[in-house]
Amino acid sequence: MEQGKVPGWNEIERMIQNCRRCGLCEQRHSIVLGEGNRQAEIMLVGEGPGADEDAQGRPFVGKAGQLLDKMFSAIDMRREDLYITNVVKCRPPGNRTPLDEEAHACLPILRMQYALIRPKIVVCLGATATRHVYNPEARITRVRGQWLSKNGTFFLPTYHPAALLRDESKKKDVWEDLKSIALKYTEIKGNQ
Repeated sequence: MEQGKVPGWNEIERMIQNCRRCGLCEQRHSIVLGEGNRQAEIMLVGEGPGADEDAQGRPFVGKAGQLLDKMFSAIDMRREDLYITNVVKCRPPGNRTPLDEEAHACLPILRMQYALIRPKIVVCLGATATRHVYNPEARITRVRGQWLSKNGTFFLPTYHPAALLRDESKKKDVWEDLKSIALKYTEIKGNQ
């Protein structure tokens, strides 16, 4: 690959089809690259695929994914309007949090996806995405709902939908974040 040149989607898919960059390859059924609108202005980044995602080869299709769809539907956005991916592309055993070395092995792929899509907004879903995309020192409980701007892109950390399934008290905060995303999106569209 030429220095500075981002490979296209087909090349990325070829690059990862037999990926062995980390130990997550040992038990995976599918590599879950991501899906959605490849020209989306909003990119959602989660932690990693779960059992349903590994089985189907698609991100956010289990209970957390169904909740994610409802969350964005509440602000008049559909899955087809967004691009959805994860920090790691293979399921960690038992759905554990990806290890730093696993995340670092996949980050070049995530960066390529970001470079191709060039979203205006990146929503970091949960602690892992927040640390690896937003700021390595960030803690989700401290930065949730705070906008950061880097190189013309706005980043917003919020709770992962799976966290809402475990703790419904977080839903109020996420609703505020969703309204903030809708407002920022409207603001960006108005400035184009």
